[in-house]
Amino acid sequence: MEETEAARPGRVARRTLIGGLAAGAAALGGGWQARAEGGGARGLPGASPAASHGMAGGGGSDVLAVVQKSGHALAFHDTSSGRLLARVPLERYPHEIVADSRRRYAYVGHYGVRMSGDAGPGGTGVWMVDLRARRLVRSLGTGPFRRVHGMAVDRHDRLYALAETDAVLLGYDEPRTATAPSHVVRTGGAKTHLCAVSRDGERAYVTGLDSGTVSLVRPHDPAARPVTAAPGPRPEGLCLGHDGRTLYVGVRGAGTVLAMDAETLAVTGTYDTEGGDPLRVYAAGPAAAGLLLVTDIVHRTVTLLDARLRRVATVRLDGMPSAVSLHPHAPLAYVSELETGRVTVLDLERRCAVGGFAVGGEPDSSVLLPASRGR
Repeated sequence: MEETEAARPGRVARRTLIGGLAAGAAALGGGWQARAEGGGARGLPGASPAASHGMAGGGGSDVLAVVQKSGHALAFHDTSSGRLLARVPLERYPHEIVADSRRRYAYVGHYGVRMSGDAGPGGTGVWMVDLRARRLVRSLGTGPFRRVHGMAVDRHDRLYALAETDAVLLGYDEPRTATAPSHVVRTGGAKTHLCAVSRDGERAYVTGLDSGTVSLVRPHDPAARPVTAAPGPRPEGLCLGHDGRTLYVGVRGAGTVLAMDAETLAVTGTYDTEGGDPLRVYAAGPAAAGLLLVTDIVHRTVTLLDARLRRVATVRLDGMPSAVSLHPHAPLAYVSELETGRVTVLDLERRCAVGGFAVGGEPDSSVLLPASRGR
């Protein structure tokens, strides 16, 4: 039976949202046009000022909270106009950020150095930021553990923070009130940089830059020993597929993205970036047909893959893509570009860039606050 517009309100809403973003980008005067690999610039049907007013459904625009790595702050930007709404100063060199399930509080790790290759002891602590009030609430202690980088939350809103120097995963069962970790788990790697956690929090995965390892640890089972695999040099970005059975890992030193069995860590598939550097890997979810996104800092691209690691499309960027936030209800991705100080907005259905705005301060990880959720 033919699907009518009335029978697919979610898709219509997504089109309105995307059109509004394009209109907002045009209003910024940035000269943005849709672009993707293999195609020239093309117009955006339906992009109009009216769409930009309708995109928020009367509740205001979406907001992107983006970490300014060298700006030493968390900045809040209106995504339709790019306007800076608020800025929360932090100590030197914050990197990673995660938010709880209600998008009420965010947690930012204090890495304390600009890049992973920089020498120095790094920072300690995790900052808790009220995303509605847009203010720093307090700092969670990390004890003696330093260079806090990888961050994750599970469906119970338990927080996990990865201390790179000591190769331990810190767990906070009640992060809104905790002053110290509830759990400290050895990861079996060296220079552990990023982590991913299953929805129930029973499994955590950690990449070790110096050890060339991926580790599976059980944060809530103190008797469990890490399970490790050696997928190649400098594994970094990773994510779980939406069924929780496949782990995707970017192996920077080999220029590959691997699919691994989430229980055994056996490699089940490989994607070759052909000389690229796959910094991060993201699972886009149902709003974007279950695509994977791979940011490549050598080719300056975001590549879209299906669950079997087959290339769907590649979008070329003006700057080096560092991190991505995915819209929970629409096929949109917000890509931070380090050296240009901008965020580029990708339409994952059209496979192209549809807008962007300046944020400054070497933008890194971010959290999207949808207007429909309220703030």
